[in-house]
Amino acid sequence: MHAKCGRYFRQYFAKFLAPLIAGRGLTAAASAQRPTETQAVEVNFSEHVLQFEGRERAYRLFVPTAYDGKSRVPLVIVLHGGGGNAENAERTTRVAARANSDNFLVVYPNGTGPLPRTLLTWNTWNCCGYAFKNDVDDVGFVRAVVEGLEKRFAIDSKRIFATGLSNGAMMAYRLACELSDKIAAVAPVAGTMNTDDCRPREPVSIVAFHGTSDLHVRYEGGSNAKRFPGAEPRVDKSVKHGIDFWARHNSCAMQADVQTKGSVQREDYACRHNGSDVVLYTIQGQGHAWPGGVPGVRNGNVDAPSREISATDTMLEFFWRHPKQ
Repeated sequence: MHAKCGRYFRQYFAKFLAPLIAGRGLTAAASAQRPTETQAVEVNFSEHVLQFEGRERAYRLFVPTAYDGKSRVPLVIVLHGGGGNAENAERTTRVAARANSDNFLVVYPNGTGPLPRTLLTWNTWNCCGYAFKNDVDDVGFVRAVVEGLEKRFAIDSKRIFATGLSNGAMMAYRLACELSDKIAAVAPVAGTMNTDDCRPREPVSIVAFHGTSDLHVRYEGGSNAKRFPGAEPRVDKSVKHGIDFWARHNSCAMQADVQTKGSVQREDYACRHNGSDVVLYTIQGQGHAWPGGVPGVRNGNVDAPSREISATDTMLEFFWRHPKQ
């Protein structure tokens, strides 16, 4: 009996949990296979821990090689998906490579979970896992991280941005709702704004990416037909629910300018009179994935990502055009 249970657990771990778990580092063999660019980028990372509301919270920080502490630089917050962690978030987005070339700081906060570094989640209204069930104050944690970094680095307070995948995208929306005094723009990928109670004090620019074939977070909203083992059933709002809210809040034109290229449709709601903007990229046929990303669950992509658009490149260009006014 014990042998059967052990065999079942090993099979379950190999199939479902292992791909979600990213350790602190790579083995020597894996490290030797990494591209030269990644090896160079890795040197700029540092690990940090802070005490917040009785919990030990962690984040990973990337400081670009060109940073000199004299000129103020942007800060980009990258939020991992449900079940991931800070390392997983970088594998998903590859933002750090752009940070070195564009000279901006990147912070990868860790959510919380039953284990210190694995299966971590964010508390985002009706999702997900440990963070939601324990009502963790993730908004307060992110604010504490940002304000701590502002004291230590020359960060441009008008150029603080956030992005995330899936549960991390939901968290990006929550930061827009509750940290609008800090956040200039957010870029949710494969996640929705699951609330009717968003009360931002200031405009926040939005650029969102979502696939029409996503069954983990449905484009039209509804129950999550697919979910990871142990994840709770959930009913999500539609993608347009969040987009329409921000178009209204930012005083945009409610009729979008629509452009289509291949499988990618771009809807621009043009809020340019107050410096903000709302843009939605809909990827026909894409599932739960980071557009332009590397396939594989360890890279945050449950389904095959589109090769027609890079979410990372597109959102960063959007961020630079939309500082806080």
